[in-house]
Amino acid sequence: MTDFPIDQTAMLGGLRFHYREWPNPGAQALVLLHGFTGHARSWESFALAMQTKYHVYALDQRGHGDSAWAEDYSATAMVEDAQRLVTALGLKRFVLLGLSMGGRNAYQFAATYPEEVARLVIVDIGPAIAATGATRITSGVRANDVFASVEEAVAAGRAGNPRADEAELQHRTRNNLMLQEDGTWTFRYDKALRTNNLPRPAAGDAWAMLPKIKAPTLLIRGELSDVLAPEVADRMLKEIPDCKFALVAGSGHSIPLESPKGFLEAVRTFL
Repeated sequence: MTDFPIDQTAMLGGLRFHYREWPNPGAQALVLLHGFTGHARSWESFALAMQTKYHVYALDQRGHGDSAWAEDYSATAMVEDAQRLVTALGLKRFVLLGLSMGGRNAYQFAATYPEEVARLVIVDIGPAIAATGATRITSGVRANDVFASVEEAVAAGRAGNPRADEAELQHRTRNNLMLQEDGTWTFRYDKALRTNNLPRPAAGDAWAMLPKIKAPTLLIRGELSDVLAPEVADRMLKEIPDCKFALVAGSGHSIPLESPKGFLEAVRTFL
């Protein structure tokens, strides 16, 4: 087993995708799906901690990181990307974990392909998103996204989320930047995602998916989350047939960024 990750590429449905792999040959696979504007490298510390017992894969979802940009950013398209990846890798009965947008894609995947997922972890997302969080996210991606230096980008990230763990913020931001021809830096995701709202399934359709999930499931909520309201989480616990709940104290929506130790403890306890 190697401790360091391996960068891989795959053609899936005509698009080029990047994913990171933390190998542990023979171990059960753990597939990680990042949130909106995130990337595969944001899972680094978590993946390294989980690599002792799992063979970990983190996908740059379409339009993010080093994966290709696309015309269609629907949850259905992203779920099919994930299905093509696990098929190409030959993964069977794997653990699936997703944060925010990735969590939405994860529970839709588990509902669509219930026999393929051994365990499911949904991180701070549900069929209904609280208005406060939706407004914050929209404002954030439409704010200035061109920086004179990497340090300026990190400072902007710190101002936008004072609760962020410093090491996680540095790593996530520095690995989410690309240098432009004029010497400035900007984020490594499709500009179309900065000006258009990310399409989401209708709430009724999303709620209807949850009872189809067969895998034992963990729903994680940040105590201070402005995205997953307590009443939505309570309903999800009733709708998903086998669902446990974990609350990460002192964290908002971006739990792995804000409380990496609390997040790791919640996931390890469940798995």
